[in-house]
Amino acid sequence: MKIINLLLVAFLWLGQTSHVNAQNLPDRVAFFNTIERGDLAQARTWLDAGLRPDFEGHLVGSGLMIGAWEGNLPMMQLFLERGADINKVNAFGEQALLHAAWKGHLPAVRWLVEHGARLDRDGKAWAALHYAAFAGHDEIAAFLLERGADRNALSVNGSTPLMMAAREGKEAIATRLLAAGARTDIVNDAGENAVNWAMRNNNLTLARTIGGSETFARAAAQAPAARPRAVRSQPVPDRVDMLLAQARKLEAAGMRDAALKVYRAALASLPKAGADTRAARGPARSVSGMVITARRGDPAAQSAGLSYSTPAAGTNEQPATKVGVGDTANTAASTVADPVDEWLRRGRELEAAGRRAEALHAYRQASAALNNRR
Repeated sequence: MKIINLLLVAFLWLGQTSHVNAQNLPDRVAFFNTIERGDLAQARTWLDAGLRPDFEGHLVGSGLMIGAWEGNLPMMQLFLERGADINKVNAFGEQALLHAAWKGHLPAVRWLVEHGARLDRDGKAWAALHYAAFAGHDEIAAFLLERGADRNALSVNGSTPLMMAAREGKEAIATRLLAAGARTDIVNDAGENAVNWAMRNNNLTLARTIGGSETFARAAAQAPAARPRAVRSQPVPDRVDMLLAQARKLEAAGMRDAALKVYRAALASLPKAGADTRAARGPARSVSGMVITARRGDPAAQSAGLSYSTPAAGTNEQPATKVGVGDTANTAASTVADPVDEWLRRGRELEAAGRRAEALHAYRQASAALNNRR
């Protein structure tokens, strides 16, 4: 009987402890906000209380992934020591190494590789070298190649890092890839190669470098009208990033009215950023970010592309189009709704109707859609 009583007491104590821990563990929003701002003490407290080391926030992914996104080596170290999977894949098919490569954090890229992050992926999948080439981070591309990254890695649609560099006009990276032995004859699922991508985006010098004089001469013989206007990826402005981070922190602290105001200020500044870009480059559409989509259980359905903001008044550009990397011209001409614009419009309507809680949710969704583009 005494043993039964002791077991009962132990059971009740464990149940209370579990209940307390469950109450003290974060939801996905609080987790992301806390790890993003680099709160090591809170992260350690949650892990001590039983938080899974691969728990994912509502943006980016696990704690280790968020650390890689921010270039926060101590945060990455903490989660790795607690058992996080350094090669874990998030809902968008990305890994910590890809995040660090995209954001240009060379120390984080080096740390991840030295601690076991795989340079290449199985089958067709986005690799860190794709991201480094697309974003134009030459030092990171050089490091990955030196460590043995596959120079001809195929993305989900069969595109190579050289195609990414050709598309974005990253001549230094393209030259480095060619020197490393990158193939120029690989054709992706859309039937295009690196020369095609360079020509389509008016990177003519790069097209000649990749394909040689004869290939370039044949491609250049096409009528200029057959080649679309060149486009470039543009990072989300630092001011917008800063305001969105501040809004998330205010919301996590329960200051909903203040968060609503900051979300509105952050998202309202996006059209201005696009207008500044158009003034510098003429009437071309401004690119607001890279979009990577995935379908659960169907890796082949993944794609990457650019999402464009609404054009300036008086231009003939089509509004809110999303052009996939490697898409054909017909696909590029299709028009789809921009999720950031849609959530922003909905937020303004709800706020005007006095439905502030729902407006805050809409602005938060706009922020999430913007983050998912990067």
